[in-house]
Amino acid sequence: MRETLQQKTAFAWVLLITCCLLFIPLVAMQFSNEVRWALADFVIMGALLLVVGSSLILLARKLSKKQFQLAAIVVLLGFIYVWVELAVGVFFSLGS
Repeated sequence: MRETLQQKTAFAWVLLITCCLLFIPLVAMQFSNEVRWALADFVIMGALLLVVGSSLILLARKLSKKQFQLAAIVVLLGFIYVWVELAVGVFFSLGS
């Protein structure tokens, strides 16, 4: 696993996975009126996914396994918080 993270292709994988995840709402928009994403939604979610994925790679390279696990939990909880906040505005009305 460490060898894979050290390669430069790790960031290419993050980009590929981000594109695949963004493809899901794009396809869903073709079949349902329930999903309505604007261009800004795709840009913001793409940036958010790229930042989270890249952060996890960089943290995995620099930290020990135990430190990485704790840092990954913090990063993923932060991602979920921002995602939910942008979607429905639980505490602030950033996205809704």
